Amino acid sequence: MCGIAGFCNFNEDYTYSRARWAGVLVDMRKAIAHRGHDQTGEYLDRHVGLSHTRLSIRDISGGIQPMRKFVGGYEYVIVYNGEIYNTDELLPELERRGYVFETTCDTEVILCAYIEYGTDCAEMLNGIYSFAVWDGKLERLMLCRDRVGVKPLFYAEREGGLVFGSEPKALFAHPDVLPEADDDSFREIFAIGPARTPGVGVFRGVREVVPGHFVIFDRSGLLTRTYWTLRARPHEDSYEATVQKIGALVRDAIRRQMVSDVPVCSFLSGGLDSSIITAVASRCMRESSALLHTFSFDFTENDTFFEANSFQPTRDRPFVDMLLPLLGVDHTYLYCTDGELADMLPLAVRAKDLPGMTDVDASLLYFCGLVSEHNKVALTGECADEIFGGYPWFYRPELLYADGFPWSHDMDARCALLRDDVRDRLKLDEYTRSRYSDALSRVPRLPGEGAEDARRREVSCLNQRWFMQTLLDRMDRTSMAHGLEVRVPFADHRIVEYMYNVPWSMKFREGSEKALLRDACEGLLPPPVLRRKKSPYPKTYSPGYEKILAGRLRCLLDDKDAPINEFIDREKTERFLSSPKDYGKPWFGQLMAGPQSIAYILQVNDWMELYGIS
Repeated sequence: MCGIAGFCNFNEDYTYSRARWAGVLVDMRKAIAHRGHDQTGEYLDRHVGLSHTRLSIRDISGGIQPMRKFVGGYEYVIVYNGEIYNTDELLPELERRGYVFETTCDTEVILCAYIEYGTDCAEMLNGIYSFAVWDGKLERLMLCRDRVGVKPLFYAEREGGLVFGSEPKALFAHPDVLPEADDDSFREIFAIGPARTPGVGVFRGVREVVPGHFVIFDRSGLLTRTYWTLRARPHEDSYEATVQKIGALVRDAIRRQMVSDVPVCSFLSGGLDSSIITAVASRCMRESSALLHTFSFDFTENDTFFEANSFQPTRDRPFVDMLLPLLGVDHTYLYCTDGELADMLPLAVRAKDLPGMTDVDASLLYFCGLVSEHNKVALTGECADEIFGGYPWFYRPELLYADGFPWSHDMDARCALLRDDVRDRLKLDEYTRSRYSDALSRVPRLPGEGAEDARRREVSCLNQRWFMQTLLDRMDRTSMAHGLEVRVPFADHRIVEYMYNVPWSMKFREGSEKALLRDACEGLLPPPVLRRKKSPYPKTYSPGYEKILAGRLRCLLDDKDAPINEFIDREKTERFLSSPKDYGKPWFGQLMAGPQSIAYILQVNDWMELYGIS
C-alpha cells in the first residue's frame, strides 16, 4: 500500500518555478510518508505534479511510481495506492491489444487499462484502490476510488486548481490549502461524528472522492461521475443456491487477496468473521508449505473487569484458544494497558486528521504498530456485519425503526456534554435530520417491497454507505500509520452487490444473525465458533482507564486556553464525570458508551489544538 498526492492547475506553468513546486511535492509526500517507506518519487510537468511514497508488496524491485508510459506520442502518468486482485484476468486482453509490460505489478496494469479504455477502466477492476492518472493526450487528471471506499482520496479546489492526497495532511503541505473549520465542520464532528457524510472532508473546502466515483479535472473544471453503485433487484435464487453462491464468493475473495510478494498475516479474534478469513487463508498458506501468522487483541485489565452485556456477550480468548490447534497457525496474543490506550488517543487523531472512534482507533493504532514489526500485509474480517446483517439494529425493533441513523439516533446522548447554546446555534438536531433524510432519498429501492423489507433495505444501504465507511477509515488510518496494508475480503464488491438483494429471511434464520454466512462456511470452523453470538471488537472495561480520561478532561476544564471549552458545559461535564458510566448503552455503534464520550471530547480538543482550529 502507498500514499499519493499532487496538484493540477491549467493557469500555472510549474516548470517556471520547478525547484519550488518540486519541493511542494516532496513536502506533500513526506506528510504521508508513514504509508510506505520503501520508495519515493515525484513527477512535475507544466500543469501537473504527482508524488508517491511506496510500501512494496508486489514486484518489490519494480513498480516504482510515478509510473510513466508513452503511447501514440503522448505521455500518461499514474500514482496509485491499493491492490488489484484480478490483474491475471486483465493482462491477456491488454497484451493482445499490443501492450508490453515491463513489470509484474498491478500499477502498470491500471495505467495500460486507462490508456486503452479511458475512464471505463474503473469498472474492470476488482480491488482496493485510489489512483490519479495524468492524461497527456486529453490534458486531464482523473482521480478514482474503489467501489466500497477501502482506500481514501481527498481533494480541494484552490485558486483555479486542484490539490489531492491520500490523507488531508498531504493537502495541508500545499501552500494554498490550510486546515480550517466552519460551522458545518463542527456539525459533522458533533452531530454525525465519528462518521462522516459521504464526500465530506470536515475541514472547510476539503472533499473526499465518494466510493464508486471518479473525478475528472480539466480546463473546463471539475466533473464527478459514478461508475458503480448498489442496485435493487429481485433475488431469485433459492436458499440452497444462495448459500452455495456466497460460499464460493467468500472463498474466492479470500484466496484472491492472498496475492503478495511478502508474507500475509491475519487478525484472529475468535469471532465468526475473522475465523472464516483465517481458516481459508491458512489453507492457502499450507498449499505452499508456509505457516500463517495470526494476531489477537485484548486489554490487560479485562480479566478482572469484563462484564457481559447485550452488545458484547463474550470475550474472545477462549474461542481463539479453541481454534489454534485446529487451524495450525503461528499465533501471537497482543495486549494493551490503560495508560498505553489513553496515550494513543491524541496519536490516533494525528493518524486520522480527525476525532475518531476513540478507544477503538487508539487501540488499533497501538496493535497495528506491533503487527507491523512482523508483517506488511494483514487480512481482517471487517465489513461482514454490515453486509450480512450482523448488527443488532438489523433485528432489534427499537433500533431497526429508530428515527435516525440506527447506530447514533440518540442526540441527547451525543450532546450530553455540550452547551445548550452550541447545540442550538449549530442546529445539530436539524443537521442530523437533514443528513438522514437525504441519505434515505438515495437508497436504491425495489418497487412493490413491503414496509418491513423496505426498511431493512434502507438500513442495509445506510450501513454500507455510512457506518461501514467509518470502520474502513479507521482501519486504513490506524494500519497505514505504521505502513501495514490491511485487506478486507468481505468487502469484495461482488459480495456487496449480491447480498444487497438477498432477503432478510435468508440472512436471519432460526434466531441467528448472519445465518447465511454461517451456513455458507459450514465445515470451515468448529460449531462453537461457527454459531458464536456476535461479539464486537474488544474494549476495556477497566475503571482505571475511565479515571485517566476523567482526570485529563478536568484538566481541560481548568485550562482557559483549551479550545474545547468553547463547546462543553462545565456543570454538565462535572456532573457526568462524577456519575457511574453506562458501558452497555452506546451513543455510537456498539462500542462508544459513557467512557468513550469523555474520550471523544478529548480527541476533539486534540484535533483543534493540532490544527490551530477555533
